[in-house]
Amino acid sequence: MIALQVAGLIADFYLFLELTGDDDLDPDTAVKMTESLAYHLGEMDHAFLRELVDAFAVVAENYTGDEVRETVRNIASDLYLEETLAGDDPVKLAELEALRDARA
Repeated sequence: MIALQVAGLIADFYLFLELTGDDDLDPDTAVKMTESLAYHLGEMDHAFLRELVDAFAVVAENYTGDEVRETVRNIASDLYLEETLAGDDPVKLAELEALRDARA
C-alpha cells in the first residue's frame, strides 16, 4: 500500500517536471530535479525500490490520457531504476541494455 502511495507522489512530481512547458519551468531546473529524484530513488532500500518500480504500472491507470499513463509507466526505465536494482549483475545489466537498444 505504501509503495502505491509513494509511486503516486513520485508520478505527480515526475509528470510536473516532464510535461510543464519551458515558459513555466526552466528546463535546466527540471533536469536537475529529475536527476536528484533519480539519485534519491537509487539510494532507497532495494526491497522497497522493487515494490515502487512495480507500483508505477499500477498507479499509471489512475491518470488520464495515453501519453500521461505511458510516462508514468516508464518512470522506472527513464530513471534507470531497474539498472539500480540489477546492481553488479552483468547478465541482468546486459539484458536491460539490450531492451533499451530495442526501444530506441
